[in-house]
Formats: sequence, C-alpha cells, structure tokens
Amino acid sequence: MHVPGTPLLLANAWDVASARLVREVGLPAVATSSAAVAAASGYEDRSRMPAAVAMAAVARIAAAVDLPVTADLEDGYGLGPGELVAGLIEAGACGLNLEDSDHRRGGLIDAGVQAERIAAIKAAGRAAGVDLVVNARIDVHLHGLSVSAGLDRAARYREAGADCLYPITLDDPVALREYVAIGPVNALYRPGSPSLRALAEVGVSRISMGSGLFRLAMARARAAAMALARGDDPGVWET
Repeated sequence: MHVPGTPLLLANAWDVASARLVREVGLPAVATSSAAVAAASGYEDRSRMPAAVAMAAVARIAAAVDLPVTADLEDGYGLGPGELVAGLIEAGACGLNLEDSDHRRGGLIDAGVQAERIAAIKAAGRAAGVDLVVNARIDVHLHGLSVSAGLDRAARYREAGADCLYPITLDDPVALREYVAIGPVNALYRPGSPSLRALAEVGVSRISMGSGLFRLAMARARAAAMALARGDDPGVWET
C-alpha cells in the first residue's frame, strides 16, 4: 500500500468506534495513535501507558475491522524485540510505528542502537512468519536538530530493514524529498502542513494524522458540552 506519489492515507484511530469509522469511509487500513489511545485509557502520552493496555487496544481494534492494522507503540514500552513482536502478532497487527525518542532518559536513542532494534524486530517477525511493516519514526525535528542528522538516522534505519521512514513534524518539501531518496516516507498531516496533494507530489508513500482525528473529535465534544452548560440548544447540535 506504500506507493510513492499515491500515498496510503491513515486517519489514526483509538478505539473500536473510530476504527470502524475509518473502515466505513473507505480508507484501506487502520493505524492507531498512541497519544489518543493513552488519553482514552486514562494515561499520559510519552510511554506512560503500560504495554498491556496498548496491546489490548490494538487487539480490540484488529478484531473489529477487516482491514490491516498498524500499531503506534511509541518506543516499545520497554519490551524486547521478541516480546514486542509476539504481542503485536497476538493482537492481530501487521505493522508498528516505532520512535527513537528516549522518554525515560530524555533526548534520542542512539542511532546505532535503534537500527539494531529495528533489525531485530524485523528478524523476529520473519521468524514468526509475519513480515511486520516497521514505520521508523525519526524524532530529530521534534528536538530541533538538523535535517542532516535526520537523514543519517533514516539511512541507518532503512539499511536495518525499516519499511518506511517517518520524520515527524517535518513539513519542508525540499527536505522531505531528501528523505524520499532514501526510502518510503510517512509524512504527518496536520494544520499548517503541505496539502495532501503537495505531499503526494513530493513522493511520500504514507500520510498519517497522528492524534489529529482524536483532537478534532474532542474539540467538537468540548464545544457541545460547553454549549449544554450555558443552555445553548443550537450550539449543542451544530456541526
């Protein structure tokens, strides 16, 4: 499904209802959003959610839709490659989003260490009979580092077996093209980012919304609740 110029579009879900909505509108796959799953489960983002809670959410979603499911598992919640892969396969997912931020110590995971982990995850999946799709999130732009630093990580992760490269928050078309030259790229679609058409023209293979759909839903729910609190009948139901 990852085709440069004709990207896979992902409206990230967080529960069965949102996953079924994704299916009903005709999107071809479901991705989860860790931030949304965490919030809906009563946890903060940034690996504060227990691995068992994350995997259970993925399992419920995968059981409810007849679409491929890829799971946002942040930095892996401290699980080793074998345990991570076993949990994913048991949950019914065919891929995962894995980021290189170190939420426990701060900063970024060493690029070499992350590359080794990606290779181990790919190998564990194949040993289990599933060629898991690894979307390697590159967090250098979140930390204000250079494009060259991100490209170096992208090359290492791609060589290690990453199927897709995800320089999250990067909006610059020129820099995105540099990533595309290394391998398939996931772009984050958010307010202020290039349009879907512009991102496709850059050559990205995948476009995801992250927690965007969840934030939109919560913003509308908040507006309705506030209207209810002030007795504004039309405001509750307006769309």
